Amino acid sequence: METLYDTECWAVKHQHVHKMGVAEMRMLCWMCGHTRNDKIRNEDIRGKVGVSEIEGKMRENRLRWFEHVQRRSTDAPVRRCDYGTEVQGRRGRGRPRKTLEETLRKDLEYLDLTDDKTQNRAQWRSRIHIADPT
Repeated sequence: METLYDTECWAVKHQHVHKMGVAEMRMLCWMCGHTRNDKIRNEDIRGKVGVSEIEGKMRENRLRWFEHVQRRSTDAPVRRCDYGTEVQGRRGRGRPRKTLEETLRKDLEYLDLTDDKTQNRAQWRSRIHIADPT
């Protein structure tokens, strides 16, 4: 699905996931020929089309990219990019921005995984591949 393009690197907030879910459901309803007046539950439409919630697919994409990066050697260009780079200067007011590192940590917690399990590719893929209903 095109809405999931490049979600591997997004540090998403709950409001972003919600907006993506709303957009996805609008597209699915349009594909099925339903309107809001039909009052069909989202789960029923997802089951009819055979897709899962977008939040799970986004999590799966992030963790698949994380595995790819972790399995590379430490001198590979992709590993040289530090997710938590420090910015010089004064911090602005308010809450700090959500980082990709924080999002990945929460994804790992949600699935009860640790980053050292990325070395066993088959086991890692079976653990993160939970989003598809089929």
